[in-house]
Amino acid sequence: MMKIVMLNGQNHKGSTYNIGHMIAEKIEGENEIIEFFFPRDLNHFCAGCYQCIEDVSACPFYDEKKKIVDAMDEADILIVTTPTYCLHMSAPLKSFFDLTFDLWMSHRPLESMFRKKAVVVSTSAGASTKSAIKDVEDCLFYMGVPQIKKYGIAVQAMNWDGVATDKKKKIEKETNKIAKKLGATKKMTVGIKTRFMFGMMGMLQKNGWNSSPIETEYWKERGWLDGKKPWKEM
Repeated sequence: MMKIVMLNGQNHKGSTYNIGHMIAEKIEGENEIIEFFFPRDLNHFCAGCYQCIEDVSACPFYDEKKKIVDAMDEADILIVTTPTYCLHMSAPLKSFFDLTFDLWMSHRPLESMFRKKAVVVSTSAGASTKSAIKDVEDCLFYMGVPQIKKYGIAVQAMNWDGVATDKKKKIEKETNKIAKKLGATKKMTVGIKTRFMFGMMGMLQKNGWNSSPIETEYWKERGWLDGKKPWKEM
């Protein structure tokens, strides 16, 4: 059994949510699905206080954030859903990623992130979903997630019930294909882009071009400055 964590960039269960949940349910095996909704589960903006760089628990919203980050840490698969709002990801989801910037490769990434698969789902009424998906994809990549699937579609409806039958059939087929690629039996790979970026961030840490000596110590403790890679145990 795998753990699937859904991060939903809206409180309501609209078209985007339903497609994301469809993918989660289709992944082979009887998996555990854990869901978070924004802004319901983290209704704050980053204060720019920078305290998390020195001490992650110093974040004013640490307790709420920790519940979500811990679930992500333990997950095998992340599914991130966001409606396309003004061509980009929703503001509440953006706030969540702002509040977790300290988990990027340039700071103190979680080792587990380099062993996860993820899916980004976005819908729109009629506009392109590419920019919204790219917003989320960039954040996941810089957190270290090496394998990210994407699914965007213009549903031409205000809610899931209003989506045309033919369009739902199309979504059904396409989500089947995505889910098949996320099963536990599918081999995980870490691409050259992730490897390169991780190496670049390691050079920054070695040369003292980082934000804090605490970050360098974090990398040293994990052996990352001595050649060890977080995906090594895969």
